[in-house]
Amino acid sequence: MAAAAATVFENDPTAGEEGSAEAFSGVHNPTWNESQLRKYSFPTRPIPRLSHTDPRAEILINNEEPVVLTDTNLVYPALKWDVPYLKENIGSGDFSVYIAENHKFLYYDEKKMVNFENFVPKSRRIEMKFSEFVEKMHNMQEEGGDERVYLQQTLNDTVGRNIVVDFLGFNWNWINKQQSKRNWGQLTSNLLLIGMEGNVTPAHYDEQQNFFAQIKGHKRCILFPPDQFECLYPFPVHHPCDRQSQVDFENPDFERFPRFKNVVGYETVVGPGDVLYIPMYWWHHIESLLSGGVTITVNFWYKGAPTPKRIEYPLRAHQKVAIMRNIEKMLGEALGDPREVGPLLNMMIKGRYDPGCS
Repeated sequence: MAAAAATVFENDPTAGEEGSAEAFSGVHNPTWNESQLRKYSFPTRPIPRLSHTDPRAEILINNEEPVVLTDTNLVYPALKWDVPYLKENIGSGDFSVYIAENHKFLYYDEKKMVNFENFVPKSRRIEMKFSEFVEKMHNMQEEGGDERVYLQQTLNDTVGRNIVVDFLGFNWNWINKQQSKRNWGQLTSNLLLIGMEGNVTPAHYDEQQNFFAQIKGHKRCILFPPDQFECLYPFPVHHPCDRQSQVDFENPDFERFPRFKNVVGYETVVGPGDVLYIPMYWWHHIESLLSGGVTITVNFWYKGAPTPKRIEYPLRAHQKVAIMRNIEKMLGEALGDPREVGPLLNMMIKGRYDPGCS
């Protein structure tokens, strides 16, 4: 399903077969290099980098495949945003800040924690003023320990006037046309993300369309299409870490997760002004570069287009994922206990749907 992503970018067809660093041959940016990328066991292929006026970019977005758009000017007024500017102008509201004991920020749904009594979050969320966040981030940088901090906040009406002016100056004409052309639903949020160098958001997928706009610093983005769902072993729907992979990319347990050996990623590094289109249900693993300083990003989340009245077959990979999610949710409600879902599904298929069944 990701054929266009592999073919639109004319490059060595074997790129990525020896590992992720190979994917960047010929597309280096002088402000970063491969030594700032973590090494993983799986191969990757490059995500195309194209002008938003390039017809090939339209084809990729229409096909719900990823592409980096290099010149949309979507967040042009925000390219001056840095920590001092935001500290002075962002206002006195409270911000959601995540603190992790290492560089990995595995998110969790607090409402679902009741379903798994023994679940211990690997990060914790606290509310603080922006100035407090900056102070905590600087203290961590000076101490040089493993603990990390990450701000994730929807831009809302508490921000200062200058931020509002910058926000209104975004290229809404371009992005609204994208929404209209593809019949996407409403814009659900604009999420501001600020993190330290080396921060990692492990592989996860979302049920919305996303334009990932980089403002400051560089982020490495590794994407996986929905048809690799079984290779990435997501947590159960009722688990607090729903929609995230159980696999530790840095130290994969191939005995527990053998199909992870078959995974192939699509990779890019986005810098200031770049906009990465992440299609609905595509997995994305995001990390700030090692020794890359503070990064600032704004996400634009859009609901997907309404479900067509007439279903066309064969079903696409993301439709199958949606079906699986709905079945898990319905069984959890019917059984009254999410812990019974897995055993029931095992009982339904064990020994009955094996390839040798006649």
